[in-house]
Amino acid sequence: MTEAPGSEETLLGKTVSPVTGYAPGILHPISRMTGRAALGMEHDPYGVDLWHAYELSWLDHTGKPVVGVGRFSVPASSPNMVESKSFKLYLNSLNNERFASEQAAITRIVADISKVAGDTVELELLAVDDPSLAGVGLQGECVDSLPIDAIAAGEPEAGMLSLADGGPVIEATLYSHLLRSLCPVTGQPDWASIWLHYKGRALDRGAMLRYLLSFRNHHEFHEQCVERMFHDLSAVCEPKFLHIQGFYTRRGGMDINPFRSTEPGTRPLPRLNRQ
Repeated sequence: MTEAPGSEETLLGKTVSPVTGYAPGILHPISRMTGRAALGMEHDPYGVDLWHAYELSWLDHTGKPVVGVGRFSVPASSPNMVESKSFKLYLNSLNNERFASEQAAITRIVADISKVAGDTVELELLAVDDPSLAGVGLQGECVDSLPIDAIAAGEPEAGMLSLADGGPVIEATLYSHLLRSLCPVTGQPDWASIWLHYKGRALDRGAMLRYLLSFRNHHEFHEQCVERMFHDLSAVCEPKFLHIQGFYTRRGGMDINPFRSTEPGTRPLPRLNRQ
């Protein structure tokens, strides 16, 4: 079982009293460095952790509730991830807090999350019926119907991946809805779809599916799972470019969509129908 950085302090798996007032101190950082060092990553990947907060609410200056959906972008270059349970509790702590304006609320929230992440976080506040929140389907080739002999035993590692037909350089877009991993603290399952677009040596699709299924009993945070895939796929297909994104299903009013890329400035895909 992978030990979670900072897990001795995290709120995951602990009973927490209801938060009744503004509590930025409840936010908990988890260092990215430990997971990346274990993989031998030589530099930080490009990308973001894209969060949707569906239960975002505070009070306006008259005391009337304001509701919306927050779309948070936490840079992959930030030194810390934001631990999910503390993130949810922090947002709930805003429920009875008055703000003079919508912008005042956004400014406060961005400052609090950025302080914990160690880098500037972006927040887009959306109306609950904003059309951009409509789910989409993934484009590309779904590998889920490919036959496999057995799910690989042990932990996921790059050696499970292989090249197809000598590994000519191709461009391909692949995805799977079969990803399951386990929280490293609570052991509870996290469900996701995974999508990748790359140009590089041709991956054997069956081997890639077996590799993805090897995460089924693997203990690691969402962001770390996607970075592990990014690292292992890069080692095998030697990409000219690689984009990979995990779409984790909603839990506690939030979903998370880690996106990693070899290219700076590349934007993640929107949320899926499944989410």
